[in-house]
Amino acid sequence: MTSTHAFWLAGRQVTGEDSFDVTSPWDGRVVGTVSVPTDAQIEGAVAAAYAVRDEFAATPAHVRAAALDHVSRRLVERTEEIARLISAENGKPMKWARGEVGRAVSVFRFAAEEARRFNGGEAQRLDTDLGGQGRLAFTRRFPKGVVLGIAPFNFPLNLCAHKIAPAIAAGAPIILKPAPATPLSGLVIGDLLAETELPAGSWSILPVPNDKMPALVQDERLPVISFTGSEKVGYAIMDSVPRKHCTLELGGNGAAVVLADFASDEDLDWAATRIATFSNYQGGQSCISVQRVIADASVYDRLLPRIVAAVEKQVTGDPNDDATDVGPLVSEDAAKRVETWVDEAVAAGAALVTGGKRDGASYAPTVLTDVPADVTLSCEEVFGPVLTVQKVDGEAAAFAAVNESKYGLQAGVFTHDLQTAFRAHRALEVGGVVVGDVPSYRADQMPYGGVKQSGVGREGVKFAMDDYTYERVMVLTGIAL
Repeated sequence: MTSTHAFWLAGRQVTGEDSFDVTSPWDGRVVGTVSVPTDAQIEGAVAAAYAVRDEFAATPAHVRAAALDHVSRRLVERTEEIARLISAENGKPMKWARGEVGRAVSVFRFAAEEARRFNGGEAQRLDTDLGGQGRLAFTRRFPKGVVLGIAPFNFPLNLCAHKIAPAIAAGAPIILKPAPATPLSGLVIGDLLAETELPAGSWSILPVPNDKMPALVQDERLPVISFTGSEKVGYAIMDSVPRKHCTLELGGNGAAVVLADFASDEDLDWAATRIATFSNYQGGQSCISVQRVIADASVYDRLLPRIVAAVEKQVTGDPNDDATDVGPLVSEDAAKRVETWVDEAVAAGAALVTGGKRDGASYAPTVLTDVPADVTLSCEEVFGPVLTVQKVDGEAAAFAAVNESKYGLQAGVFTHDLQTAFRAHRALEVGGVVVGDVPSYRADQMPYGGVKQSGVGREGVKFAMDDYTYERVMVLTGIAL
Protein backbone atom coordinates (compact mmCIF):
# COMPACT_ATOMS: atom_id res chain seq x y z
CA MET A 1 0.00 0.00 0.00
CA THR A 2 2.89 2.41 -0.61
CA SER A 3 2.66 2.95 -4.38
CA THR A 4 1.80 6.28 -5.97
CA HIS A 5 -1.87 6.54 -6.83
CA ALA A 6 -2.96 8.36 -9.98
CA PHE A 7 -6.30 10.15 -10.06
CA TRP A 8 -9.15 9.94 -12.54
CA LEU A 9 -9.67 12.73 -15.06
CA ALA A 10 -12.65 12.29 -17.40
CA GLY A 11 -12.45 8.54 -16.98
CA ARG A 12 -8.69 8.37 -17.60
CA GLN A 13 -6.01 7.64 -15.01
CA VAL A 14 -3.45 10.45 -14.97
CA THR A 15 -0.90 12.07 -12.67
CA GLY A 16 -0.04 15.65 -11.86
CA GLU A 17 3.19 17.40 -10.94
CA ASP A 18 2.88 17.19 -7.13
CA SER A 19 1.88 14.49 -4.66
CA PHE A 20 1.21 13.96 -0.97
CA ASP A 21 1.48 11.06 1.45
CA VAL A 22 -1.49 9.40 3.12
CA THR A 23 -0.57 8.11 6.58
CA SER A 24 -2.19 5.69 8.98
CA PRO A 25 -3.60 7.35 12.11
CA TRP A 26 -2.85 4.13 14.01
CA ASP A 27 0.90 3.82 13.50
CA GLY A 28 1.88 6.76 11.29
CA ARG A 29 3.15 4.62 8.42
CA VAL A 30 2.75 5.83 4.86
CA VAL A 31 -0.23 4.04 3.34
CA GLY A 32 0.12 5.53 -0.14
CA THR A 33 1.26 8.52 -2.14
CA VAL A 34 -1.40 10.36 -4.12
CA SER A 35 -0.85 12.51 -7.17
CA VAL A 36 -2.38 16.01 -7.12
CA PRO A 37 -4.07 17.47 -10.21
CA THR A 38 -2.70 20.67 -11.68
CA ASP A 39 -4.92 23.67 -12.33
CA ALA A 40 -4.97 22.74 -16.02
CA GLN A 41 -6.05 19.19 -15.21
CA ILE A 42 -8.85 20.43 -12.93
CA GLU A 43 -10.02 22.69 -15.75
CA GLY A 44 -9.86 19.72 -18.13
CA ALA A 45 -12.13 17.67 -15.89
CA VAL A 46 -14.67 20.48 -15.56
CA ALA A 47 -14.65 21.20 -19.28
CA ALA A 48 -15.09 17.53 -20.12
CA ALA A 49 -17.99 17.10 -17.69
CA TYR A 50 -19.70 20.24 -18.97
CA ALA A 51 -19.26 19.20 -22.59
CA VAL A 52 -20.73 15.73 -22.07
CA ARG A 53 -23.71 16.78 -19.94
CA ASP A 54 -26.34 16.56 -22.69
CA GLU A 55 -24.97 13.28 -24.06
CA PHE A 56 -24.87 11.75 -20.60
CA ALA A 57 -28.40 12.87 -19.75
CA ALA A 58 -29.57 11.08 -22.91
CA THR A 59 -27.63 7.88 -22.20
CA PRO A 60 -30.03 4.92 -22.13
CA ALA A 61 -31.02 3.86 -18.64
CA HIS A 62 -29.76 0.33 -19.23
CA VAL A 63 -26.23 1.63 -19.91
CA ARG A 64 -26.11 3.60 -16.66
CA ALA A 65 -27.72 0.75 -14.72
CA ALA A 66 -25.28 -1.80 -16.13
CA ALA A 67 -22.33 0.37 -15.07
CA LEU A 68 -23.70 0.73 -11.55
CA ASP A 69 -24.40 -3.00 -11.29
CA HIS A 70 -20.85 -3.67 -12.40
CA VAL A 71 -19.36 -1.47 -9.68
CA SER A 72 -21.58 -3.16 -7.07
CA ARG A 73 -20.41 -6.64 -8.12
CA ARG A 74 -16.75 -5.63 -8.25
CA LEU A 75 -16.92 -4.13 -4.77
CA VAL A 76 -18.12 -7.51 -3.51
CA GLU A 77 -15.19 -9.25 -5.20
CA ARG A 78 -12.67 -6.83 -3.71
CA THR A 79 -14.27 -6.46 -0.27
CA GLU A 80 -11.33 -7.58 1.85
CA GLU A 81 -8.77 -5.58 -0.11
CA ILE A 82 -10.85 -2.39 0.03
CA ALA A 83 -11.72 -2.87 3.70
CA ARG A 84 -8.02 -3.06 4.52
CA LEU A 85 -7.43 0.11 2.53
CA ILE A 86 -10.21 1.92 4.45
CA SER A 87 -8.77 0.71 7.73
CA ALA A 88 -5.24 1.71 6.77
CA GLU A 89 -6.00 5.29 5.74
CA ASN A 90 -8.85 5.98 8.18
CA GLY A 91 -7.96 3.91 11.26
CA LYS A 92 -11.37 2.23 11.18
CA PRO A 93 -11.47 -1.25 12.75
CA MET A 94 -11.79 -4.01 10.18
CA LYS A 95 -15.25 -5.09 11.36
CA TRP A 96 -16.58 -1.61 10.55
CA ALA A 97 -14.51 -1.28 7.37
CA ARG A 98 -15.99 -4.48 5.95
CA GLY A 99 -19.44 -3.18 6.85
CA GLU A 100 -18.71 0.04 4.98
CA VAL A 101 -17.80 -1.86 1.83
CA GLY A 102 -21.03 -3.82 2.16
CA ARG A 103 -23.00 -0.60 2.37
CA ALA A 104 -21.31 0.79 -0.73
CA VAL A 105 -22.22 -2.43 -2.54
CA SER A 106 -25.85 -1.72 -1.69
CA VAL A 107 -25.64 1.95 -2.70
CA PHE A 108 -24.50 1.09 -6.22
CA ARG A 109 -27.10 -1.68 -6.47
CA PHE A 110 -29.87 0.67 -5.31
CA ALA A 111 -28.68 3.24 -7.84
CA ALA A 112 -28.83 0.68 -10.66
CA GLU A 113 -32.41 -0.13 -9.67
CA GLU A 114 -33.37 3.55 -9.52
CA ALA A 115 -31.73 4.25 -12.89
CA ARG A 116 -34.08 1.73 -14.47
CA ARG A 117 -37.25 3.29 -13.04
CA PHE A 118 -36.31 6.98 -12.79
CA ASN A 119 -37.92 9.52 -15.14
CA GLY A 120 -40.96 7.36 -15.75
CA GLY A 121 -43.08 10.49 -16.11
CA GLU A 122 -46.42 11.52 -14.72
CA ALA A 123 -49.45 12.56 -16.76
CA GLN A 124 -51.93 15.15 -15.47
CA ARG A 125 -55.26 16.06 -17.06
CA LEU A 126 -55.64 19.80 -17.43
CA ASP A 127 -59.30 19.78 -18.48
CA THR A 128 -60.38 20.26 -14.88
CA ASP A 129 -60.97 23.88 -15.99
CA LEU A 130 -62.56 24.98 -19.26
CA GLY A 131 -59.32 26.57 -20.50
CA GLY A 132 -57.53 23.24 -20.25
CA GLN A 133 -59.89 21.23 -22.43
CA GLY A 134 -57.99 18.83 -24.67
CA ARG A 135 -54.72 19.42 -22.81
CA LEU A 136 -52.52 16.92 -20.99
CA ALA A 137 -49.43 17.78 -18.93
CA PHE A 138 -46.59 15.30 -18.90
CA THR A 139 -43.75 15.70 -16.39
CA ARG A 140 -40.25 14.25 -16.47
CA ARG A 141 -37.06 14.97 -14.49
CA PHE A 142 -33.85 16.15 -16.12
CA PRO A 143 -30.36 16.72 -14.63
CA LYS A 144 -29.61 20.23 -13.43
CA GLY A 145 -26.08 19.86 -14.75
CA VAL A 146 -22.68 18.76 -13.52
CA VAL A 147 -22.48 17.78 -9.85
CA LEU A 148 -19.54 18.73 -7.64
CA GLY A 149 -19.40 16.10 -4.89
CA ILE A 150 -17.30 16.78 -1.79
CA ALA A 151 -16.84 13.79 0.52
CA PRO A 152 -15.58 13.51 4.14
CA PHE A 153 -13.00 11.26 5.77
CA ASN A 154 -15.18 9.26 8.14
CA PHE A 155 -16.78 6.96 5.54
CA PRO A 156 -14.19 7.33 2.77
CA LEU A 157 -15.80 4.76 0.47
CA ASN A 158 -19.52 4.83 1.21
CA LEU A 159 -19.96 8.59 1.27
CA CYS A 160 -18.11 8.83 -2.04
CA ALA A 161 -20.57 6.21 -3.30
CA HIS A 162 -23.45 8.40 -2.08
CA LYS A 163 -22.20 11.21 -4.33
CA ILE A 164 -21.26 9.23 -7.44
CA ALA A 165 -23.94 6.55 -7.69
CA PRO A 166 -27.02 8.84 -7.69
CA ALA A 167 -25.38 11.18 -10.19
CA ILE A 168 -24.71 8.37 -12.64
CA ALA A 169 -28.19 6.96 -12.10
CA ALA A 170 -29.73 10.36 -12.91
CA GLY A 171 -27.48 11.00 -15.91
CA ALA A 172 -25.63 13.91 -14.28
CA PRO A 173 -21.84 14.14 -14.80
CA ILE A 174 -19.93 14.34 -11.52
CA ILE A 175 -16.60 15.57 -10.28
CA LEU A 176 -15.81 14.01 -6.91
CA LYS A 177 -13.36 15.43 -4.40
CA PRO A 178 -12.45 12.84 -1.74
CA ALA A 179 -11.21 13.98 1.67
CA PRO A 180 -7.49 14.86 1.79
CA ALA A 181 -6.91 12.51 4.74
CA THR A 182 -8.58 9.51 3.06
CA PRO A 183 -8.50 9.75 -0.76
CA LEU A 184 -7.50 6.17 -1.54
CA SER A 185 -10.88 4.52 -1.02
CA GLY A 186 -12.60 7.01 -3.31
CA LEU A 187 -9.99 6.49 -6.02
CA VAL A 188 -10.78 2.76 -5.97
CA ILE A 189 -14.27 3.58 -7.25
CA GLY A 190 -12.54 5.02 -10.30
CA ASP A 191 -10.82 1.68 -10.92
CA LEU A 192 -14.24 0.05 -11.18
CA LEU A 193 -15.98 2.80 -13.16
CA ALA A 194 -13.16 2.67 -15.71
CA GLU A 195 -14.20 -0.91 -16.48
CA THR A 196 -17.63 0.30 -17.67
CA GLU A 197 -18.87 1.91 -20.88
CA LEU A 198 -19.92 5.25 -19.41
CA PRO A 199 -19.18 8.24 -21.65
CA ALA A 200 -15.75 9.82 -21.27
CA GLY A 201 -16.03 12.96 -19.17
CA SER A 202 -19.08 11.80 -17.24
CA TRP A 203 -17.02 11.28 -14.09
CA SER A 204 -13.75 12.42 -12.55
CA ILE A 205 -12.24 11.74 -9.11
CA LEU A 206 -9.82 14.50 -8.19
CA PRO A 207 -7.87 14.79 -4.89
CA VAL A 208 -7.97 18.58 -5.11
CA PRO A 209 -6.24 20.43 -2.24
CA ASN A 210 -8.65 22.33 0.00
CA ASP A 211 -7.14 25.68 -0.95
CA LYS A 212 -8.07 25.07 -4.61
CA MET A 213 -11.73 24.34 -3.83
CA PRO A 214 -13.15 27.91 -3.75
CA ALA A 215 -12.56 28.26 -7.49
CA LEU A 216 -14.31 24.95 -8.18
CA VAL A 217 -17.21 25.87 -5.94
CA GLN A 218 -17.63 29.17 -7.79
CA ASP A 219 -17.42 27.65 -11.29
CA GLU A 220 -20.74 28.31 -13.05
CA ARG A 221 -20.41 25.07 -15.03
CA LEU A 222 -21.01 23.15 -11.77
CA PRO A 223 -24.56 24.14 -10.76
CA VAL A 224 -25.06 21.41 -8.13
CA ILE A 225 -22.91 20.94 -5.03
CA SER A 226 -23.30 17.96 -2.74
CA PHE A 227 -21.22 18.40 0.42
CA THR A 228 -20.81 16.21 3.48
CA GLY A 229 -18.68 17.60 6.27
CA SER A 230 -18.53 20.29 8.91
CA GLU A 231 -21.19 22.89 9.57
CA LYS A 232 -18.68 25.73 9.18
CA VAL A 233 -17.44 24.66 5.76
CA GLY A 234 -20.84 23.61 4.46
CA TYR A 235 -22.57 26.90 5.17
CA ALA A 236 -19.55 28.86 3.90
CA ILE A 237 -19.99 27.02 0.58
CA MET A 238 -23.73 27.75 0.48
CA ASP A 239 -23.23 31.41 1.39
CA SER A 240 -20.64 31.81 -1.36
CA VAL A 241 -22.92 30.45 -4.12
CA PRO A 242 -26.49 31.44 -3.20
CA ARG A 243 -27.79 30.76 -6.72
CA LYS A 244 -26.53 27.17 -6.87
CA HIS A 245 -28.34 24.12 -5.61
CA CYS A 246 -26.51 22.88 -2.50
CA THR A 247 -27.17 19.68 -0.61
CA LEU A 248 -25.45 19.86 2.77
CA GLU A 249 -25.14 16.89 5.11
CA LEU A 250 -23.52 18.43 8.15
CA GLY A 251 -23.02 17.65 11.81
CA GLY A 252 -25.16 16.40 14.65
CA ASN A 253 -24.98 15.51 18.31
CA GLY A 254 -27.29 12.52 18.23
CA ALA A 255 -29.54 11.93 21.21
CA ALA A 256 -30.83 8.59 22.45
CA VAL A 257 -33.94 9.00 24.60
CA VAL A 258 -34.82 6.19 27.02
CA LEU A 259 -38.37 6.62 28.28
CA ALA A 260 -40.10 5.26 31.38
CA ASP A 261 -41.89 2.38 29.62
CA PHE A 262 -38.58 0.93 28.40
CA ALA A 263 -37.91 -0.43 31.85
CA SER A 264 -37.45 -4.19 31.96
CA ASP A 265 -33.98 -5.64 32.52
CA GLU A 266 -34.03 -6.90 28.95
CA ASP A 267 -35.02 -3.45 27.67
CA LEU A 268 -32.26 -1.66 29.56
CA ASP A 269 -29.62 -4.21 28.60
CA TRP A 270 -30.54 -3.75 24.94
CA ALA A 271 -30.53 0.03 25.18
CA ALA A 272 -27.20 0.11 27.02
CA THR A 273 -25.53 -2.22 24.55
CA ARG A 274 -26.73 -0.28 21.54
CA ILE A 275 -25.78 3.05 23.11
CA ALA A 276 -22.30 1.84 24.03
CA THR A 277 -21.68 0.34 20.60
CA PHE A 278 -22.89 3.32 18.62
CA SER A 279 -21.32 6.03 20.72
CA ASN A 280 -17.97 4.42 19.91
CA TYR A 281 -18.29 2.87 16.44
CA GLN A 282 -16.04 4.52 13.85
CA GLY A 283 -14.29 6.05 16.89
CA GLY A 284 -17.40 8.17 17.40
CA GLN A 285 -16.64 9.81 14.04
CA SER A 286 -20.14 9.56 12.66
CA CYS A 287 -22.67 12.38 12.37
CA ILE A 288 -25.29 10.11 13.94
CA SER A 289 -23.19 8.45 16.63
CA VAL A 290 -24.77 8.63 20.10
CA GLN A 291 -23.41 11.72 21.84
CA ARG A 292 -26.23 12.34 24.32
CA VAL A 293 -28.33 9.94 26.38
CA ILE A 294 -31.48 11.47 27.82
CA ALA A 295 -32.98 9.05 30.33
CA ASP A 296 -36.21 9.26 32.28
CA ALA A 297 -35.59 9.56 36.01
CA SER A 298 -37.45 6.31 36.64
CA VAL A 299 -34.87 4.27 34.66
CA TYR A 300 -31.75 6.43 34.99
CA ASP A 301 -30.21 4.71 38.03
CA ARG A 302 -30.58 1.27 36.45
CA LEU A 303 -29.50 2.37 32.99
CA LEU A 304 -26.32 4.32 33.77
CA PRO A 305 -24.29 1.43 35.25
CA ARG A 306 -25.33 -0.76 32.33
CA ILE A 307 -24.09 1.86 29.87
CA VAL A 308 -20.80 2.25 31.71
CA ALA A 309 -20.25 -1.51 31.83
CA ALA A 310 -21.03 -1.85 28.13
CA VAL A 311 -18.72 1.04 27.22
CA GLU A 312 -15.89 -0.47 29.25
CA LYS A 313 -16.31 -3.73 27.31
CA GLN A 314 -15.53 -1.97 24.04
CA VAL A 315 -12.24 -3.38 22.76
CA THR A 316 -9.78 -0.65 21.79
CA GLY A 317 -6.56 -1.00 19.89
CA ASP A 318 -5.13 -2.07 16.54
CA PRO A 319 -7.75 -1.60 13.80
CA ASN A 320 -6.28 -4.59 11.94
CA ASP A 321 -7.35 -6.89 14.78
CA ASP A 322 -10.79 -8.35 14.08
CA ALA A 323 -11.59 -8.13 17.80
CA THR A 324 -11.11 -4.35 17.92
CA ASP A 325 -14.26 -2.24 18.32
CA VAL A 326 -12.68 1.21 18.67
CA GLY A 327 -9.62 2.36 16.75
CA PRO A 328 -7.89 5.73 16.59
CA LEU A 329 -9.42 8.98 15.49
CA VAL A 330 -8.40 10.25 12.07
CA SER A 331 -5.46 12.20 13.51
CA GLU A 332 -3.74 13.08 16.76
CA ASP A 333 -5.04 16.64 16.43
CA ALA A 334 -8.60 15.28 16.35
CA ALA A 335 -7.94 13.32 19.53
CA LYS A 336 -6.39 16.36 21.21
CA ARG A 337 -9.50 18.38 20.41
CA VAL A 338 -11.72 15.75 22.03
CA GLU A 339 -9.40 15.70 25.05
CA THR A 340 -9.66 19.49 25.37
CA TRP A 341 -13.47 19.43 25.27
CA VAL A 342 -13.72 16.68 27.89
CA ASP A 343 -11.23 18.43 30.17
CA GLU A 344 -13.20 21.67 29.82
CA ALA A 345 -16.43 19.90 30.80
CA VAL A 346 -14.82 18.25 33.85
CA ALA A 347 -13.32 21.57 34.95
CA ALA A 348 -16.80 23.09 34.72
CA GLY A 349 -18.29 20.44 37.01
CA ALA A 350 -19.05 17.40 34.87
CA ALA A 351 -18.44 13.97 36.41
CA LEU A 352 -16.08 11.71 34.45
CA VAL A 353 -17.48 8.20 34.96
CA THR A 354 -15.11 6.26 32.72
CA GLY A 355 -12.48 6.94 30.06
CA GLY A 356 -11.09 10.40 29.53
CA LYS A 357 -7.59 9.35 28.48
CA ARG A 358 -5.74 10.01 25.23
CA ASP A 359 -2.89 8.00 23.71
CA GLY A 360 -1.68 9.62 20.49
CA ALA A 361 -4.58 9.60 18.02
CA SER A 362 -6.60 7.25 20.23
CA TYR A 363 -9.09 8.41 22.85
CA ALA A 364 -10.60 6.02 25.36
CA PRO A 365 -14.38 5.45 25.22
CA THR A 366 -15.72 7.99 27.68
CA VAL A 367 -18.90 8.60 29.68
CA LEU A 368 -19.74 11.79 31.56
CA THR A 369 -22.70 12.91 33.64
CA ASP A 370 -23.82 16.26 35.04
CA VAL A 371 -22.36 18.08 32.04
CA PRO A 372 -23.13 21.83 32.14
CA ALA A 373 -25.31 23.01 29.26
CA ASP A 374 -22.94 25.79 28.22
CA VAL A 375 -19.70 23.84 27.73
CA THR A 376 -18.46 22.96 24.24
CA LEU A 377 -19.20 19.27 24.73
CA SER A 378 -22.89 20.06 25.22
CA CYS A 379 -23.18 22.52 22.36
CA GLU A 380 -21.08 21.08 19.54
CA GLU A 381 -20.53 17.79 17.74
CA VAL A 382 -17.74 15.95 19.55
CA PHE A 383 -16.95 13.55 16.67
CA GLY A 384 -15.19 11.22 19.06
CA PRO A 385 -15.94 8.31 21.43
CA VAL A 386 -17.57 10.46 24.12
CA LEU A 387 -21.03 10.06 25.64
CA THR A 388 -22.97 12.28 28.05
CA VAL A 389 -25.88 10.98 30.15
CA GLN A 390 -28.54 13.20 31.69
CA LYS A 391 -31.65 12.59 33.80
CA VAL A 392 -35.03 14.13 32.96
CA ASP A 393 -38.55 13.93 34.36
CA GLY A 394 -40.96 12.65 31.75
CA GLU A 395 -41.48 12.55 28.03
CA ALA A 396 -42.00 16.27 27.49
CA ALA A 397 -38.75 17.14 29.26
CA ALA A 398 -36.91 14.48 27.26
CA PHE A 399 -38.13 15.78 23.92
CA ALA A 400 -37.36 19.35 24.96
CA ALA A 401 -33.80 18.31 25.83
CA VAL A 402 -33.35 16.81 22.36
CA ASN A 403 -34.57 20.02 20.75
CA GLU A 404 -32.31 22.30 22.80
CA SER A 405 -29.49 21.48 20.37
CA LYS A 406 -28.70 23.66 17.37
CA TYR A 407 -28.39 20.41 15.42
CA GLY A 408 -31.20 18.21 14.15
CA LEU A 409 -29.95 15.17 12.27
CA GLN A 410 -31.44 12.04 13.86
CA ALA A 411 -32.69 10.94 17.29
CA GLY A 412 -33.35 7.55 18.81
CA VAL A 413 -36.32 6.94 21.11
CA PHE A 414 -36.48 3.80 23.21
CA THR A 415 -40.17 3.18 23.82
CA HIS A 416 -42.73 0.41 23.24
CA ASP A 417 -45.69 2.76 22.97
CA LEU A 418 -46.97 3.49 19.47
CA GLN A 419 -48.62 6.76 20.50
CA THR A 420 -45.36 7.91 22.07
CA ALA A 421 -43.52 7.03 18.86
CA PHE A 422 -45.86 9.21 16.83
CA ARG A 423 -45.60 12.05 19.35
CA ALA A 424 -41.81 11.83 19.05
CA HIS A 425 -42.06 11.92 15.29
CA ARG A 426 -44.12 15.10 15.53
CA ALA A 427 -42.20 16.81 18.33
CA LEU A 428 -38.53 16.15 17.63
CA GLU A 429 -36.80 18.69 15.41
CA VAL A 430 -34.65 16.24 13.48
CA GLY A 431 -34.48 14.71 10.03
CA GLY A 432 -35.09 11.18 11.30
CA VAL A 433 -36.57 9.50 14.38
CA VAL A 434 -35.51 5.91 15.06
CA VAL A 435 -37.92 4.17 17.43
CA GLY A 436 -36.63 1.37 19.63
CA ASP A 437 -32.99 1.98 18.76
CA VAL A 438 -30.16 4.53 18.67
CA PRO A 439 -30.06 7.49 16.24
CA SER A 440 -27.16 5.82 14.45
CA TYR A 441 -29.31 3.59 12.27
CA ARG A 442 -29.17 4.50 8.59
CA ALA A 443 -30.39 2.48 5.63
CA ASP A 444 -28.71 3.76 2.49
CA GLN A 445 -31.94 3.86 0.47
CA MET A 446 -33.91 5.95 2.96
CA PRO A 447 -34.00 9.78 2.98
CA TYR A 448 -31.15 10.96 5.17
CA GLY A 449 -30.40 14.50 6.25
CA GLY A 450 -31.13 17.07 8.89
CA VAL A 451 -32.76 20.33 9.89
CA LYS A 452 -31.49 23.39 11.74
CA GLN A 453 -27.67 23.44 11.57
CA SER A 454 -27.46 19.84 10.39
CA GLY A 455 -27.92 20.83 6.77
CA VAL A 456 -30.36 20.97 3.88
CA GLY A 457 -31.50 18.41 1.34
CA ARG A 458 -31.46 14.65 1.58
CA GLU A 459 -29.16 11.81 0.66
CA GLY A 460 -30.28 8.25 0.01
CA VAL A 461 -30.09 7.27 -3.65
CA LYS A 462 -33.56 8.23 -4.91
CA PHE A 463 -33.65 11.41 -2.84
CA ALA A 464 -30.21 12.52 -4.00
CA MET A 465 -31.37 11.93 -7.58
CA ASP A 466 -34.27 14.28 -6.90
CA ASP A 467 -31.78 16.90 -5.69
CA TYR A 468 -29.62 16.49 -8.80
CA THR A 469 -32.57 16.92 -11.18
CA TYR A 470 -35.56 19.19 -11.83
CA GLU A 471 -39.06 18.71 -13.15
CA ARG A 472 -39.82 19.80 -16.70
CA VAL A 473 -43.42 19.81 -17.85
CA MET A 474 -44.65 19.28 -21.43
CA VAL A 475 -48.22 20.29 -22.32
CA LEU A 476 -49.89 18.39 -25.17
CA THR A 477 -52.70 20.21 -26.93
CA GLY A 478 -55.70 18.85 -28.80
CA ILE A 479 -55.72 15.50 -27.02
CA ALA A 480 -58.89 13.46 -26.84
CA LEU A 481 -58.96 12.75 -23.14
